[in-house]
Amino acid sequence: MDKGKIEEVIQKQVLTVAQAVEDQIDDEIAALERLDTDDLEVLRERRLQQMKKMAEKRSRWISLGHGEYFEIPSEKDFFSVVKASERVVCHFYRENWPCKVVDKHLSLLAKQHVETRFIKINAEKSPFLAEKLKIIVLPTLALIKNAKVDDYVVGFDELGGTDDFSTEDLEERLAKAQVIFFEGESSINHARSSAHTKRSVRQSTKADSSDSE
Repeated sequence: MDKGKIEEVIQKQVLTVAQAVEDQIDDEIAALERLDTDDLEVLRERRLQQMKKMAEKRSRWISLGHGEYFEIPSEKDFFSVVKASERVVCHFYRENWPCKVVDKHLSLLAKQHVETRFIKINAEKSPFLAEKLKIIVLPTLALIKNAKVDDYVVGFDELGGTDDFSTEDLEERLAKAQVIFFEGESSINHARSSAHTKRSVRQSTKADSSDSE
């Protein structure tokens, strides 16, 4: 097939796709035009109910401590938290630099993902829990859904093998485990887009001498 015929075939394919898209849009517009006042009122009421339910959920999540990153003082408190919240990210830590890096990321994510409870617990002060959940390497994140540990993020191996990973890297890993809601663009990227800044947490902590060891 010569070049001219190939271009003709490609043009026909493009036109076919364009026509299909245009027809779909026309159908959607026609469907909207067929809606009468009662139909629109039903849609509006349905949307209001959805918004009301989401507001109630957010209120309940906030009352349980969602939206902030807290330390759980005891093993007993851990069990109370995981029973109360459907989704929990628990950071098993000790006082060292890698765990401080994780703290910075989780503090950001807790504010962005109110649907999930973000907590930390000192592994060295929680021997029963650490043994039960087979926590060996620190930091380790236990990803908990419906009161059961569903997955782990152990150390930094899944995050590029370095402590210079971004909050977005961790956010995507948690979303993959379905312990947070995540659609499309990273919520962290979206929140930062107006400032046009993309510093890693490691860079920001280096500028803050109070966090260095």
